[in-house]
Amino acid sequence: MSLVCLALNLDFMTFTDIKNLLVQQFGEEIVLDTEAEAKQPWVQLAPESWEAVARWLRDTDSLYFDFLACLSGVDYGVKSEEMGVVYHLYSLIHEHGLVVKIRVPRDGSMDIPSVTSVWKAADWHEREAYDLVGIFFRGHPDLRRILMPADWEGHPLRKDYESPDSYHGIKIAY
Repeated sequence: MSLVCLALNLDFMTFTDIKNLLVQQFGEEIVLDTEAEAKQPWVQLAPESWEAVARWLRDTDSLYFDFLACLSGVDYGVKSEEMGVVYHLYSLIHEHGLVVKIRVPRDGSMDIPSVTSVWKAADWHEREAYDLVGIFFRGHPDLRRILMPADWEGHPLRKDYESPDSYHGIKIAY
């Protein structure tokens, strides 16, 4: 390993370090829940602050989460009455990661701020979550279906989704 790589590794932060910095910067009310013992430790954040927090996570030198590896829309089930998005962030320079969960009420607008202005990779990921789960990303530059036809009704990965028998006269039920 080169000396440059060794020097960069010195800034590695644990999940607890990152969570403490979040609380220090934004206050305790920003963190709604955490799971430090999970295989991929996660923090659940308040949706209304997500874009500002995302920008801070990317722009803070000691964190520098420059890579949005994955963004997934989640249906937590009709009984939970919540939908959400899970973000997998990584710092290529510091070699640390963070999983962020944002949850919203199922019966509301399911509105989460877009982070396309923070990570360009969020563009298609947010469109996919919108298309398949129905999460609305406020401020997205082109929020439209990406996998399903534009006139498709419903969101196929929602747990309460009922597949139609046909689409434009084509039988789709098995």
